[in-house]
Amino acid sequence: MKKRILVVDDESKILQTVEDILRDEGFMPVCAKSGEEALEILDKETPDLVLLDIWLPGIDGLEVLQQIKDNWAFLPVVMMSGHGTVETAVKATKLGAYDFIEKPLSYEQLILTIKNALTFYDIQEENVLLRQKVEPQAEITGVSPAIEQLKEQIQLVAPTDAWVLIQGENGTGKELVAQTIHRLSRRAGKPMIELNCAAIPEELIESELFGHEKGAFTGASSMKRGKFDQANGSTLFLDEIGDMSLKTQAKILRILQEQRFERVGGNKTIEVDVRIIAATNKNLEEEIKKGRFREDLYHRLNVIPVEIPPLRHRKEDIPLLVKVFLEEFQKKSGKAKQISDGVLEAFQNYDWPGNVRELRNTVERLVILSRGDVITEDDLPLAFLKGSDSQAKVVASHTEDIFLQCNNFREAKSLFEKTYLTQKLKENGGNIKRTAQAIGIERRHLHRKIKALGISV
Repeated sequence: MKKRILVVDDESKILQTVEDILRDEGFMPVCAKSGEEALEILDKETPDLVLLDIWLPGIDGLEVLQQIKDNWAFLPVVMMSGHGTVETAVKATKLGAYDFIEKPLSYEQLILTIKNALTFYDIQEENVLLRQKVEPQAEITGVSPAIEQLKEQIQLVAPTDAWVLIQGENGTGKELVAQTIHRLSRRAGKPMIELNCAAIPEELIESELFGHEKGAFTGASSMKRGKFDQANGSTLFLDEIGDMSLKTQAKILRILQEQRFERVGGNKTIEVDVRIIAATNKNLEEEIKKGRFREDLYHRLNVIPVEIPPLRHRKEDIPLLVKVFLEEFQKKSGKAKQISDGVLEAFQNYDWPGNVRELRNTVERLVILSRGDVITEDDLPLAFLKGSDSQAKVVASHTEDIFLQCNNFREAKSLFEKTYLTQKLKENGGNIKRTAQAIGIERRHLHRKIKALGISV
């Protein structure tokens, strides 16, 4: 297939000359007389290389280069100029230009530079794909019936273009499921684009999703492609979709239905082909009843529902998960560790409100902080030490040692409150309202206590 070269120059004679040269060399040239025209072409199709003049009417070549690198990071750009200076060449290189050539153009130098740039970026792309094949991919770990069913469901849905709604508590592995579906899909040749809907302020989420034009709002100094645009031909993962505002839900619904949109501050319609995978830790049917989530959007997203079970409902997977995490953190820390049967028993007796994420963090902490070669019950946090008589003795021993180190009653009282509230927050998944109800105090009072005691939630 012929390589497409976008040539950007405001001089018609140069455009015609370069176009003829490129055709003679077996390339497919596409020409633009301004930066604005070049960006319009890039919106519709991505060439293999851009040959870009610095001095252009309207926005200059350096600004066009900046927008290309902001929106098409791996697209090679060769700069041209008849008035080049060392300072300009350095600036262009810092912005990401592959090379800088001076006018009048030398036929041999032009073709050599283009071929070298294409070869360099082809090698870069091959290296990325090779790393993706060689580097171990995170796998869904478990042998419980619930996990086996989940794996089977993924195998069935991944090769299709059907949209997927993943639901599950925090820490169950929703992102891992989304990545696995994408990796096994026909769209795996392009990266999955991700957006955490809860992490973006409402006033910026439209810009993140749809992109914006230069000057669309204060601070929009250049055009920016949104997540939908970036995910064209690939998968868009909308995490925490239940936290999206109703206003944004209405706008996203139209785009999901039509697969077309306009950037913020723009009027040009952009068409895309995007597969949607959404995820949430909320019960969307309950959110619909409360008027916080659109029913039509729910049914649009919920083509293939995937429910990830919490860890407490598949405790038979805990030993295998611990083995995987132990091997991972032993390699990172260089510490050879084993886990005692007593620790595994304590893990099995714990409800894991933070699910697999909490288990992973706990194993990492134990590998780093335990002193011996074997991680024992003595190394466990108090939250795990409950159940058997032997564990009760360890709890008592831990508690006594900790409180005897306090210098006075006030310190001991403060330590007890911090320990107690930390544990209760864990038991309630970090939910302050639920914790306040469980221990019988007002939510405001609990907020003050958390802040005063320096407890992280």
